[in-house]
Parts: sequence; C-alpha cells; structure tokens
Amino acid sequence: MALFIASLNSGSNGNCYYIGNKQEAILIDAGISCRETEKRMLRLGLSLKKVKAIFISHEHTDHISGLPLLAKKHQLPVYITNQTNLKVKLEGDDYKIQHFNPFEPIAVGDLQITAFPKMHDAIDPYSFIITFNGLKIGVFTDIGRVCNNVKDYFAQCHAVFLEANYDEEMLEKGNYPYHLKNRIRGGSGHISNKQALSLFLAHRNKNLRYLILSHLSKNNNDPELVYELFNAHAEETTIIVASRYQETMVYKIEGDLNSNGFITPFTVANSYQTNMFS
Repeated sequence: MALFIASLNSGSNGNCYYIGNKQEAILIDAGISCRETEKRMLRLGLSLKKVKAIFISHEHTDHISGLPLLAKKHQLPVYITNQTNLKVKLEGDDYKIQHFNPFEPIAVGDLQITAFPKMHDAIDPYSFIITFNGLKIGVFTDIGRVCNNVKDYFAQCHAVFLEANYDEEMLEKGNYPYHLKNRIRGGSGHISNKQALSLFLAHRNKNLRYLILSHLSKNNNDPELVYELFNAHAEETTIIVASRYQETMVYKIEGDLNSNGFITPFTVANSYQTNMFS
C-alpha cells in the first residue's frame, strides 16, 4: 500500500499538488491552467481519472486560477470553506461544491484529508494533512508563521510540502517596497528559509523521508541556496526543491502504522538532481 506525491507547480505563479494511492487521488489547489495540469500529469504518467476531488486552501489567484475549467471539464468536486467560496464565488452548476470544517476528516475513497487553520492574509486559509494506511503527507504553504498546529502535524509526517519562501537577507536588500516586505515577513504572509529550517530541525521524525521545499519566491530566494541549506542537515530525509516552472518527479511512499515506515522513490532520485534548479 503506497502513496504517490508530486508538485505540479509551486510558486506565486501557481500552486498545485498531487497526492494519491493506486485507486484515487486529490489535488491540493488548482493554481495553474487546466491545460498545464493535464500536460504535466500526462508527462508524469498520472491519470486525471484517478483524481476524485480538489481541495482549496484559500482564495488567492495563484491557488485557484485553473479551478473552474479543471473542475468543470473533469467533473471534480471542489472542497472549499464557505467563507473562501464567498470570495471565490463558485457557482456549482457544473460541478459539486463541498464545504469542509477545521479538524474534521473527509474521506475521499481510502484517503482521509484533514484541514487545519493557518496564518495567512486570506479570509479563511487552511493547510492539509492527507492520511492513507498510516502514512501522512503534509501540505504546508502560505503559512505566515510556524504555529503549534504546524509543529504538531509536521512531527507526524512521512513527507511534507513545506514553504521556504524567502531568504531574509535577499528580501531585506531587494527592491520590493517596504510595505510588501512587511506583508511577506509580518506573520501573515510567508515563512523564510530560516524559519522553515528551524521547523525541520526541531520537529522532524525519524520516518520523514521527503521534504519538498515549496512556494519559493522568484525575487527573494534561490533554489540552489535553499537546497544546500537544507541538504546540509538532511540526514535520512531527501530534500527536493519544487519548481515554479515545471513538475517534480512522482515520489512513492510506503509504510503503515504497524511498522517504522519505509519510503522509496518512484524513479531514481539522482535523475532529478540534474535539472532540479531549471
């Protein structure tokens, strides 16, 4: 029994994450076009026929821009909070809209998805934990600050999509206006490489094998810099940097509640290292 995970895109230009088993899958956010979602999944050998739902974290454009067409074309139910939907204004005529509540697990086939509130400048933002056969995958982006919920759930995960949005020095010395710098680092925007690394070092468990660093800033971060920063402390965890221009590989995760959990890449990890920063 295994889970398969991939980032289809990650950044301020669009976010979409795939988590699934052999029978069903979900997408977290739909911030790239329907066409790009289809193309990238096809290249990865992933079938949209297995996708049974889309979960929306919040209403910002880079998380929902591809949602209406993707949901309509593939008849995918959309899970979204009532407050977020008041901002997004989905009609629901062409696909089913479902509302979710914090800390209440939702079953999608054998997958179980639990949402919890996060610190971000949106109306009702959430992060997600996806559970299957004792395996747990976290999707923690746009989190503003590392709250206790993030710490608690991070410590349970076998793999995590974790925001590492900006390098503090690059942001400070960059040409963003002062108000935007404060929005990013003010506790309701994004977390820095340093904050993400502190979470990783303090709260990882021995079964955390994949850390997929996500939502990197185009102007205030550098993929090689953040990879080297985390890889120096990786130990048994494989560090991956999700791209804002292309999909990652698919990673296969195996294990259950009655074992220590073991994790094996779907394809050879080294084949990705050569283009991970392109």
